[in-house]
Amino acid sequence: MLKKVIEELTLYEKKILKALEKKKGKATPEEISKLQDMDIKAVMSAGDSLESKDIIKIDKEVKEVLSLSDTGKEYAEYGLPERKILEALEEEESIRISDTADKTGLKPKEVNIAIGWLFKKKWATMDKGEIKITPEGKEALNKESEDELLLNRLFETQKLLLDPSKIVKEGLNLLKKRKNIVKIKKQHKFTFELADKGKKLLDMGIVIKDQATQLTHSDLKTERWKELEYRPYDIQAEYPDIYPGKIHPLQRTIEEIRSIFIKLGFTESKGTILESAFWNFDCLFQPQDHAAREMQDTFYIKIPQMTRLPGEDLVRKVSRVHETGGGTGSEGWGYQWDEEVARQSVLRTHTTCVSARFLEDNQPPLKMFSVGRVFRRETITYKHLPEFHQVEGIVAAEDIDFENLLGILKEFYHKLGFEVRFRPAYFPYTYLSTECEIYLPEKESWIELGGSGMFRPEVLEPLGVETPVAAFGLGIERLAMIRLGITDIRMLYQSDLGWLRELPVTRI
Repeated sequence: MLKKVIEELTLYEKKILKALEKKKGKATPEEISKLQDMDIKAVMSAGDSLESKDIIKIDKEVKEVLSLSDTGKEYAEYGLPERKILEALEEEESIRISDTADKTGLKPKEVNIAIGWLFKKKWATMDKGEIKITPEGKEALNKESEDELLLNRLFETQKLLLDPSKIVKEGLNLLKKRKNIVKIKKQHKFTFELADKGKKLLDMGIVIKDQATQLTHSDLKTERWKELEYRPYDIQAEYPDIYPGKIHPLQRTIEEIRSIFIKLGFTESKGTILESAFWNFDCLFQPQDHAAREMQDTFYIKIPQMTRLPGEDLVRKVSRVHETGGGTGSEGWGYQWDEEVARQSVLRTHTTCVSARFLEDNQPPLKMFSVGRVFRRETITYKHLPEFHQVEGIVAAEDIDFENLLGILKEFYHKLGFEVRFRPAYFPYTYLSTECEIYLPEKESWIELGGSGMFRPEVLEPLGVETPVAAFGLGIERLAMIRLGITDIRMLYQSDLGWLRELPVTRI
């Protein structure tokens, strides 16, 4: 067993053991470095390895050393600012604050600091704009304070070990209350000592030979490889953790969703996050007094506060649908539609506005999807954010119906590895409408992930679309949370490197 341990020792580990043998079992890294002509970093690295194998013991002693900054040296040589005022008070007993700089030679900034310390040390008081010396101040004229004593010691010795003596303790407490006077640096002292296992290895005999770590073309060509001694490799040895660069898990989920819809034959469309209320609400037959349009639910923009509306024909048709239902057979909402309300600028609350714009510019048959950020005035909690991502899609053709919509969504969730079910729901711009729920086996429960339905005639008529249109809008963050096994949506946006590193690059 010990023979195998010797075989697996590196060249540097063997050198350290041989050095400890010469030093009768105990030496510092600096002594080993000099004795074996090794870099100190190599000594420390190999020493840590030997300690982990219980071959040597490393004694670590940490000492704190005090030294003066440039400002501290200046104070030690020429005196603290409050000492200069105190010495001026010895002659006059009181000085007006306005005359302090002239009488002491202090800079205006130093005067304020010095006066503050005079009062803290009770060397002076203030009376009607005049600084007056106190009995404690008169006593201090012939006696240095603890911080002055420590300054002088540090100035003489350059460095001083931090110890619990009164001068060091009390003086340091005072000096630390000032900025950039003293510096505290930790000094580490290491001592290597042979453990019982190390002594046994040396008793068995350790021979230092140059070992080859790789074969070169020249070694093979000249047959020098026959003379080389090779270092054995332990295939069970620990290896360092490697954290390769990878896509953020939320972005990876988005890319997977995008890939699924493209493979299903959908065309991707994009829109701007700054939208008019017309496209975000009115064109989707959402009434202008709907609760979702209130300030507490929607982000309205101040600059620009208003946007341009599309052509007069589309605006007129949307207005008529809202007021009377137009030619759809609906009664509409029965109010006077306000063009100024429709011109308001908003951060889009859903990506359905992208679908509406796409229908105006393209003729069925078509299949379109869009992935993007949406904004709602939500309170930040473990499951809600004011900004999140949504995937939106529409399918338009003569023979499209509600059953086709459910089939598309089932196929989408199936490709993500989920079982899905549907339950009735209400949305202002679709009928029939449904919400999608996926099953979580570990929780034995269903969770809602998005809404879908057939666009109402009131949405389609102004856009000039005469075929049925199936539409869906699904939240992405909640889906990502389920797949990543997290319960707080905020984790997706936190810079938690530990969590990000531990996530697998691929999902099985």
